[in-house]
Amino acid sequence: MFESRLAAVAARIEARLGDHLSGDEGALAGAPDRLLQAMRHGALGGGKRLRPFLLIESAALFGLTEDDVLNCATALEAIHCYSLVHDDLPAMDDDDLRRGQPTVHKAYDEATAILAGDSLLTLAFALVAGERALPAEARVEIALLLARDAGAAGMAGGQALDLAAESTELSEAEIARMQALKTGALIAFACEAGAIAGNAGADERHRLRRFGEIIGLAFQLADDLLDETADASQLGKAAGKDRARGKKTLPALFGIEWTRRRLAELVAEAEGVLAPFGDRAEVLIAAARFIAERDR
Repeated sequence: MFESRLAAVAARIEARLGDHLSGDEGALAGAPDRLLQAMRHGALGGGKRLRPFLLIESAALFGLTEDDVLNCATALEAIHCYSLVHDDLPAMDDDDLRRGQPTVHKAYDEATAILAGDSLLTLAFALVAGERALPAEARVEIALLLARDAGAAGMAGGQALDLAAESTELSEAEIARMQALKTGALIAFACEAGAIAGNAGADERHRLRRFGEIIGLAFQLADDLLDETADASQLGKAAGKDRARGKKTLPALFGIEWTRRRLAELVAEAEGVLAPFGDRAEVLIAAARFIAERDR
């Protein structure tokens, strides 16, 4: 049931992204066709769309429908896709494959990939501003939160720490902080933005944020574990590159069995944080388990 729900949301996000990336209307009307093609290459045709799913399901805790937050969820996926396009560049992780396809800079060129990422980033804020189902105050707060969690104090800052760490040793706490920014910030945003959209109280909003932080760490742990144990056909990208480049990960520091135990602990912690929501949080708890146990 969970995976069918995740797939249904992914299809909806894919369709909404496709509509916006057609360039027929809205913020991208009149954009150069080659740039739009590169944006579509980087954003469409795959991916679990987990972050928008978390935003939609977090908002559902407070009575909102998928349609109420669809543009905000699509904006979050646009941010995530922009980060992947830039992350794959030669100056960053220098990857040739993403989701089993050539990365944008391989399919087009580096300059076009940079511009495609830039354009996906700016599109996201147009989508949040245009979420007319939400009050203006909520849209502004979500936009401010997204700017923080995607920027230097969030995802981009984590990427900077990750790049710097290739040539130095890090402690467990330093690795966890880096990953909390690089990966966890957007996942925490997804959950907190759903609470903001639903006009949640301070305690409820805090719980959703904390849940997102926990599963964000679990997501990165599972991702790093896969880099150690899976092959390229499972991942849709090169395997083993983190260790080869000297990237600092917790599985590399503590081993595979430690990582699996830690993932189980994080799922239990996530369940505890959402316990006051009772059965209403069933889908989000299933998402935490899915994140920790995924095999690709």
